Amino acid sequence: MDDLGRHRVDALEQLLDNNKRWASSVLKEDPDYFDRLAHLQQPDYLWIGCSDSRVPANQITGLAPGEMFVHRNIANVVQATDYNCHSVLQYAVEVLKVKHVIVCGHYGCGGVEAALGNDENGLVDTWLRQVKETYVIHKDELKAMKSHEERHARMCELNVIAQVANLCKTKTVQHAWSKGQSLTIHGWIYSIFDGVIKDLDVNADNLDSIDPIYRLTQVK
Repeated sequence: MDDLGRHRVDALEQLLDNNKRWASSVLKEDPDYFDRLAHLQQPDYLWIGCSDSRVPANQITGLAPGEMFVHRNIANVVQATDYNCHSVLQYAVEVLKVKHVIVCGHYGCGGVEAALGNDENGLVDTWLRQVKETYVIHKDELKAMKSHEERHARMCELNVIAQVANLCKTKTVQHAWSKGQSLTIHGWIYSIFDGVIKDLDVNADNLDSIDPIYRLTQVK
């Protein structure tokens, strides 16, 4: 094995060693922790966030494993054709009966940065096209801003707001609301610069939150 191969093995071994130390420390503090966790998953929250490694959902909200169901993708997008996202949403709402779905973007998002430009980045360009469409809707507001940094920060917020709207359009959410299930969609944004989450005050908790064109008449 060459030096590069040994380095890769050592890096993975470090992760496994870290895991053993972590599990041991948890058991020392709470001997029943894993037994309790293995038999119960009743989170109140579904988190839809960015894949960015600097935004760990449980850690920045101070929640333990088992307290938050999590789905992540580049730029925290809710695509109409993303069956992974919709499967997570359906399971969280219909099986786990979460009470809150939180879309959390973050300032300094690389996906949003790419969407604001014209460089080719590969397959991700197709994924980020929806973010570009949000830009087009708000381009007058964004072009009026004095700096790229302001534009980027506002675009991160607008992207979250758009995804909250996209969640409201889904059958899963509309079915839950039509049955009187307690479910609220929230839009938040996290700052990687100071660690603080900002509530964008875009909440939805009933069918009136949906533009009539998206309402499903057969929802029961």
